[in-house]
Amino acid sequence: MHDLHDLNLEPFMSDIWAIILAAGESKRMKVPKMILPFKGKTIIEKVIENVTDSEVDKTLVVLGSDKDDILKIISHLPVMHCYNENYKQGMLSSVKCGFRFLPQKFRAALVFLGDQPMIEPDVINMVISAYRTSAKGIIIPVFRNKHGHPLLLDSKYRDEVEMLKPDETLRALTHKFSDDVFEVEANTHDILKDIDTKNDYLKELKQTK
Repeated sequence: MHDLHDLNLEPFMSDIWAIILAAGESKRMKVPKMILPFKGKTIIEKVIENVTDSEVDKTLVVLGSDKDDILKIISHLPVMHCYNENYKQGMLSSVKCGFRFLPQKFRAALVFLGDQPMIEPDVINMVISAYRTSAKGIIIPVFRNKHGHPLLLDSKYRDEVEMLKPDETLRALTHKFSDDVFEVEANTHDILKDIDTKNDYLKELKQTK
């Protein structure tokens, strides 16, 4: 694994990136959930596997709480990482950290939650395909009229992400630039589910057997 600034990334200006948010404190779980077992791996490893098996070109993991433990687990994987020293300020701080570490020129970035190991590569590819064919800059997977993840943003929104207020989320951009939003229908409610609590975790484990 490499620090992003050690690499010459200029040739990859058309790349589609994944930003995986793995900096949270797991307050509701009360244990570091990213490193809990899931399908023979850990939760964060499974998320990374799904992303790297998709049409995403480059993957960046945003670390914060428990970063050393997570680094030990993912150091062998083909991903880069950055550290969000402001992770206690919430998810938006990690999103901003991720976008700041992307190269100057890239095509788009998909934002993933580190606790959604259920989102399969075909769903990710569906979002990317919608971006390539819709001429829209914000792509949102939807299941039964509910917005899920990963959300894709064209690189032109990088400065807009930086300007979001601490109490806002990326959803603020979908309202501000609603004419540039394309909703793609997913055939799975996995895009809506994350693992916040012990019950969430146990439920997902049962479904993977």
